Amino acid sequence: MSAPHSSDHPTIGPGSFLTLHYRLSGPQGDIINTFTEKPATLSLGSGELSPAVEQRLMGLAEGVRTTFELAAGEAFGERNLDMQQWVGKGLLKELGDPLEQYAVGDVVQFPAPNGQGSFAGAVQQVSEDAVLFDFNHPLAGQPVTFEVQVIGIL
Repeated sequence: MSAPHSSDHPTIGPGSFLTLHYRLSGPQGDIINTFTEKPATLSLGSGELSPAVEQRLMGLAEGVRTTFELAAGEAFGERNLDMQQWVGKGLLKELGDPLEQYAVGDVVQFPAPNGQGSFAGAVQQVSEDAVLFDFNHPLAGQPVTFEVQVIGIL
């Protein structure tokens, strides 16, 4: 009799460092899809994925490809009306291209206040001297399909 062994493949646990392909999509289609590019590398618990998505990854083995359905609001929270803000065109000129024209539906990247990374706002309305941005995650308050292929676990 051979000695019992837990698994031939490592599985994902808290703090695992992962190489994976993933696709997040909502009712309007894909938001992120790495299947056509190089895989993503990230570590669990670092905030790169939402807690609800990380929870789904726990216990998956290397090599697994699977899809999860997350209920509206579960993956990225509910929409928060406080996350809609008017930004003056003067400030937008300072932050970006002074000749930029903003149209409803455009997604604009802003530098994060702490200088670490950036965040995106979707244009909701444009007035003469300001633009209304929605800084909610594009999938906030929406059902989400999360497809993942676990390539490696460290």
